[in-house]
Amino acid sequence: MTFVQRSVRERATTRPANDNDSPTEVSSVLDLIPAADDDKVADLVRRTERLAIAVLIAMAILLILAPVAYFALSYGI
Repeated sequence: MTFVQRSVRERATTRPANDNDSPTEVSSVLDLIPAADDDKVADLVRRTERLAIAVLIAMAILLILAPVAYFALSYGI
C-alpha cells in the first residue's frame, strides 16, 4: 500500500466548516491593541463600564416607571 499525499486544495475542501486550527496571522482581536497603550485601554474600559452601568440603571428605572405612568394615565388617578 502506498501513501498518496493530498493536495492543498483537496485538504481545504474536505476540512470541516468549524475548523479552529486554520492558519491566521492574528489569533485574537486583543493582539491588535498595542501594549504601549495599556493606560489608554484601561481608561476606555473604565469609561465604558460606567456608561453601561448608567444605561442599566436608567433601563431599570424606566421599566418600573412605565407601568406606573400607564396606569396613572389610563385610570385617571
